[in-house]
Amino acid sequence: MKRVLLKLSGEALAGDKKTGFDENTVISVAKQVKQLVDQNIEVAIVIGGGNFWRGRSSENIDRTKADQIGMLATVMNCIYTSEIFRSEGMDTSVMTPFACGAFTQLFSKDAVKEAFRLHKVVFFAGGTGHPYFSTDTATVLRAIEIEAEVILLAKAVDGVYDSDPKVNPNAKRYDAISIDEVIEKQLAVMDLTASIMSMENKMPMYVFALQEEDSIVKAITGRFNGTVVTV
Repeated sequence: MKRVLLKLSGEALAGDKKTGFDENTVISVAKQVKQLVDQNIEVAIVIGGGNFWRGRSSENIDRTKADQIGMLATVMNCIYTSEIFRSEGMDTSVMTPFACGAFTQLFSKDAVKEAFRLHKVVFFAGGTGHPYFSTDTATVLRAIEIEAEVILLAKAVDGVYDSDPKVNPNAKRYDAISIDEVIEKQLAVMDLTASIMSMENKMPMYVFALQEEDSIVKAITGRFNGTVVTV
């Protein structure tokens, strides 16, 4: 495998704190990604913003403005995480679909190719740059654009279940499931827009628990413990 896109939830970065950053969690992610980079695997990363902002916190806030706040939350997450990555010996580039002064670089496929040529880990912050689209959609969009081979979906749960395992103790986990079945059963992998984009563009996903030890490395090296979403 030569190029992957890793999706991290903002909540995952917060660890048990549920908000903000848990530095030990981010360092663990960085150490795992470093192993992939050392194997000459090109890694891009999308991070959600849920550790700072989730949707509209007040009915007094317009949906577009609320989504813009969420985009900025992902920028903060990517800048922070990229600095932890640098402390672990990696070069990074944070790209956004809108100008953020000197904080980030404007996204383009050519800029990504150049960053990969320089062996950088590329962070895609700011979602799609538009309201009404989630970071799930941004994840699939960027994976397609950069021609990633697979999306690594690091979540709070260890795969795809037929029902919510937090609610149903008898929920069944799938070892493998097609994206068509995910859409048909409306399973909670990604939002529907992202799932349909994945299906139409044949973008597979590995879904696993971030908190499992070395879960990112295991997803690449064949010791994967999670769900493969096939196309």
